[in-house]
Amino acid sequence: MKARLSDDSVARALDSKSVEVQLRHREINTELVGSFGLHWMEPLLQISLENKEYTFSNVSDSKLAEVLQSLPPDGVPESNSSFIGPISGQKYLKNQQRLVFDRAGNVNPLALPRSETLESILSSEPETLIDAIETSGLRGRGGAGFPAHIKWRTVADTQSDQKYVVCNADEGDSGTFSDRMLMEGDPFKLIEGMVIAGYATGSSRGLIYLRSEYPVALEYLSEAIDIAYSNRWLGNEIFGSRFNFNLEIFVGAGAYICGEETSLLESLEGKRGEIRYKPPVPAIAGLFGKPTLVHNVITLASIPGIFEIGAREYAGLGVGPSTGTMPFQISGNVKRGGLIEIPFGTPVRTLVEEFGEGTLSGRPFRTVQIGGPLGAYLSEKELDTPLTYEHMEEIGAGVGHGGLVVFDDTVDLREQAEYAFEFCEIESCGKCTPCRIGSVRGKETMRQFKDGVDIRTYQLVEDLCDVMEQASLCQMGGMTPIPVRSAMKHFPEDFGRNGF
Repeated sequence: MKARLSDDSVARALDSKSVEVQLRHREINTELVGSFGLHWMEPLLQISLENKEYTFSNVSDSKLAEVLQSLPPDGVPESNSSFIGPISGQKYLKNQQRLVFDRAGNVNPLALPRSETLESILSSEPETLIDAIETSGLRGRGGAGFPAHIKWRTVADTQSDQKYVVCNADEGDSGTFSDRMLMEGDPFKLIEGMVIAGYATGSSRGLIYLRSEYPVALEYLSEAIDIAYSNRWLGNEIFGSRFNFNLEIFVGAGAYICGEETSLLESLEGKRGEIRYKPPVPAIAGLFGKPTLVHNVITLASIPGIFEIGAREYAGLGVGPSTGTMPFQISGNVKRGGLIEIPFGTPVRTLVEEFGEGTLSGRPFRTVQIGGPLGAYLSEKELDTPLTYEHMEEIGAGVGHGGLVVFDDTVDLREQAEYAFEFCEIESCGKCTPCRIGSVRGKETMRQFKDGVDIRTYQLVEDLCDVMEQASLCQMGGMTPIPVRSAMKHFPEDFGRNGF
């Protein structure tokens, strides 16, 4: 008998460690794996017995004895309420197309994958790799959707004695957890992507800026990096090539603003996390004034899959300029919260109703916020919008980091709009006036709606949003109007008005 137990942050929060202790106490061969992203089923336990696989959900140390007793030859698994059949047969997974998360959940996170693809890449010309990224149409998965090849080519063409690849792993948006899941479930995917990006751009040093709230990710990443050095994935003359690449982790101090790339670079340099003026862009003068390629975790982890299936095949996934797959994350008041990796172009409704299966409360759906705390609130009629950068922009929304938070009909959108301003107030770096002062005034103005409707209040909000959107130094202040405007447009009744 062999057991495989999920060991990501969600499983641990649900006491999977107690299950692990019991399994090892019973001398059952136990392998820890990452999460498949079926969070409502955690902790997941897979048992292999006589060439058959049995999967059980929501396993606890108190339920373990019953689970084991239900196995053949003495029991019948179907009689156990936790039995869900083979994990490969789960509809939630079968309807996905996983390129980034193809290994997560299936393997031990510290099991070094085969290196043939990486070795082959390191024998290619760097320029051909950048051409392949351009052909693939890969865009940044952190929110802006900026074409990756432009950053790569800029770093590669900028002359310097030192270049860097920086991974933005400061995943701070509410309702997002794909970065964490990847680092906990398949850290070598990220390491491989950073090595390829370093080779293509002529960068010899990599840094992972990891948020301090991710101790399990830090644990797995640190061990994976040590293993990578021991097996010549990192260090000098990787796989016998002439390419040197060293990688280290930097743990942030919990500032949301450091998710913005220039604030992140300031923090890496030991300074207060504040926005930098641009130009110059980081690709020309980034970390310590040197050319720096900055991508988030999912962008870098998408790179190995592009070279495994081919750049043109990757570009064939998705719709138009929104190519490839995207790991969307659904949470909030939803029955089936978790991670869903699918090609761009899938309607929002598919995620909310087919994958999420509606609200957990059973009450009517009212809205879903997409793109983190500064993302838009969508109405029911907008659920049929395809999830692409272009279609989201047409309705005043964005894909962001792919996080969707579901709300039922008990939500008060005026309170949510007030929260958007308050969030900006708390998390602003304070460098520019529109963000620093505008967020405070916005919060105060939202509270005025409690005292009755005044057309001047609506106009004040509009003027304030215009200033923040057009004059803020970064997207912290520039995006705060998005949730406010979408809430007031689609749900005017919450602001004491029947139309806006």
